[in-house]
Amino acid sequence: MSNRTSISGLTDEEAQEFHQYWTQGFVGFAAVAVIAHALVWAWRPWFS
Repeated sequence: MSNRTSISGLTDEEAQEFHQYWTQGFVGFAAVAVIAHALVWAWRPWFS
């Protein structure tokens, strides 16, 4: 295990793990947003 830390105080392994979870959360949020926009578009299209 690496003892080097960044300015955040995380080791490289911890930073990579955080980044993995952050990326998964962002992709999930984006997927929900795309689905919500598609449903609203089907209900009331704002450009036709």
